[in-house]
Amino acid sequence: MKPHRRMRRGGRAERGARPAKVPPPGELTGMDVVLVGYFSAKERHYLVIMDEFASAMAALGAQVVGRFVQRRGVSDGGARTMDAPYSSRTLVSAGKVEEIALVREKTRADAVIFLNPLTAHQVETLTGLFNCPVLSSQDLVP
Repeated sequence: MKPHRRMRRGGRAERGARPAKVPPPGELTGMDVVLVGYFSAKERHYLVIMDEFASAMAALGAQVVGRFVQRRGVSDGGARTMDAPYSSRTLVSAGKVEEIALVREKTRADAVIFLNPLTAHQVETLTGLFNCPVLSSQDLVP
């Protein structure tokens, strides 16, 4: 007898669900993607960096349908903890995850791509939350 899988909101299985198919590096042609960047508040040129990131994704054949920026370190407490992510599970805050998920669903984007490096655990968690492949820009380097 097979064990029951707990179901998450939206009917997705929590454990044992098939991982979303991750495209090989350079295979973004025709894909709609949502871009995410995590920046220190000290980084004044974060919009320029995000524009360059979007251009790089377009050069790989992807259509950018959404862009999100998470900034950290505005307060003294935030500046001291800038090296740590908002969440070790998701890198960004829970509210930002919800915003990204809503836009990803609304635009039916094929993937979410983070400018920042992600751990394997973060990729797995975010893939389940967004119900699509999640990549880091480092995954796209041939």
